[in-house]
This record gives sequence, structure tokens and C-alpha cells, in this order.
Amino acid sequence: MESQTRKKILVTGAGGALAKKVINKLKTKYTIVAVDFRTEIDLGIPVISYKVDFNKRIFEDIFREHKFDGIIHLGRIGSTESDRFNRYNANVIGTRKLLDLAKKYNVPRNLILSTYFVYGASPYNPSLLDEKTPLKASELTMDLVDSVELENLANIYLYKYPELNLTILRPCNVAGPGVRNTFSTLLSEKNAPVVMGFNPLMQYIHIDDMRDAVCLAFEKNKPGIYNVAPEDYIAFQDAVKLSGCNKIYIPSIPPILTERIAKFMKWKSFPAHLINYYKFPVIIDGSLFSTTFNWKPIKTLDEIFSYYRGLK
Repeated sequence: MESQTRKKILVTGAGGALAKKVINKLKTKYTIVAVDFRTEIDLGIPVISYKVDFNKRIFEDIFREHKFDGIIHLGRIGSTESDRFNRYNANVIGTRKLLDLAKKYNVPRNLILSTYFVYGASPYNPSLLDEKTPLKASELTMDLVDSVELENLANIYLYKYPELNLTILRPCNVAGPGVRNTFSTLLSEKNAPVVMGFNPLMQYIHIDDMRDAVCLAFEKNKPGIYNVAPEDYIAFQDAVKLSGCNKIYIPSIPPILTERIAKFMKWKSFPAHLINYYKFPVIIDGSLFSTTFNWKPIKTLDEIFSYYRGLK
């Protein structure tokens, strides 16, 4: 009887480390339905799960079978996980399908996870990027077009369909156990490439703090766009040192040489299209999220980097 009265939530990207933590935190209060289109899901907990492509007709069957009270969309494919065509289909076309189904089946609460990459890394960036700053990533590299288009799409639905109560989160670098994004992968390695002559400030948030931010934003449900980041930041090369990595210096002149080295070495943690993020600071202002949701990260930078030191 209790399970019939509990609200039901769809969580996408369920095979990822962040989604697993979100599901584990919310499972005692909600009935969770987990979906991932990349991999078979083994959460090790009693949760209904599916492996399905958002763009397939069968995806709508899940909405017919379950009446969802909310959606937490964590299934964005990162810029190093697939080619441009597949990323665009999954991140943009797939997200549009998801939001259309949310509208069609009257899902009253929705959250989408984006990325700070959408701002673009440029020497002309202001010292703090707030939520009103233009998204310039697609002007700098075609490999981030899908990330910007996903945000533009979410913005349209945010304002055109207020009944969706849509929240969009733009976190800084998420780090910690299980995280497999670009910067986390780099800090995990014994040898870390750094660009000579550049040492940009960076922000890191522990995966546990990001889990709490996602859950808080979903449950309090205050629609809008929010950067998620701690107030402190650190120079990139200091983060590399504190993580126990040996620095591999890459020449920065001419710029094409840096890109060719990255492509030749095929470093997953140092892809050519993200090189500017290793050169120029992209510091986001997370104060709106902190004040709106009364949120502060618990984990310190030292706790983040000590985890990576322990992997060496």
C-alpha cells in the first residue's frame, strides 16, 4: 500500500556514478524508475530499470506504464564519449523527446543536468560567469555544439511550458569516486598533461555534494537556470600536484601544435577540443543556487585531491 502512495521518479543516465548516488539517496522516499541508453544497468538495489534509446518508440511505453511525478535527466553524453552525430542525437534530439513526453504525460517536476562547458573557455571571459552570461562554447568548437543546443532547447521548454517546472543545473567540474569525466580522468592518472605558460583557475565539486545539490533542487523545485559551484577555486597545476600527478608539459605555441599533440597521443583526459579549458579560466558564479536553495558544499578541495592521491 505504501508503494502505491509514493511518488514515482524517472532518472536517466542511471549507469553513471552521479545518477547511482542520486537514486540511492532518493530511493527511500520515492519509487525510482532508472533508464540508460548506453549500458545495461546494475544498481545493486531493487529499482525498476530499462536500457532503451530515447529516440525509439518503445521509450514512450515506459511513460504509458508508469505515471511519473518527476524526471531527473542526468543522461547527457559527454564530449569525449561518442562522435558528434551520436552525441547530437542523444543529447539534443533525445532530450527533446524526453521533454515532449513529460509534457504529453503531464509530468509536473523536471530537472536537467547541463555543464559549465557551455560558457566556452576564452581569454575574454569575465572573472565570474553568472547565469545571464552568453553561451559561447559552440562558437569556439563544434564538439560542444550539442551541449549548447541541449541548453537552448531546455530554455525554450522552461519558458514556453511553465507547467513542466523545469530546473537546469550547470555544475563545475564534478570529481571524486566513480566519476569518469575529462578532468576527473586526468587527475586519476600518474602523468597529467599541462599547457606550458598557462595555469588557469578551476572549480571542483565533490560528487557527494553534487548529488545533494541535484536532490535538493529537484525536491524544492524552483524552476530556472543555476550554476552549481563552491566559492573556492584552485590553479589547475596546483590541483594536478595535489592529486599526486607528474606534469607533462605540452608546448602552447603554435596552438595547432598543441592540438596535434593531443590528437596524436589520444589522451581521453586531454582532448583537442577542450584544450582551451586547460588554458583559460572558466569560473562560474554559484551564488544564485546557494542562496535559492540554502546549499553549501561539505567536501573540501583537500578531500577531493586526497582521493586522487590515493589512486597512485
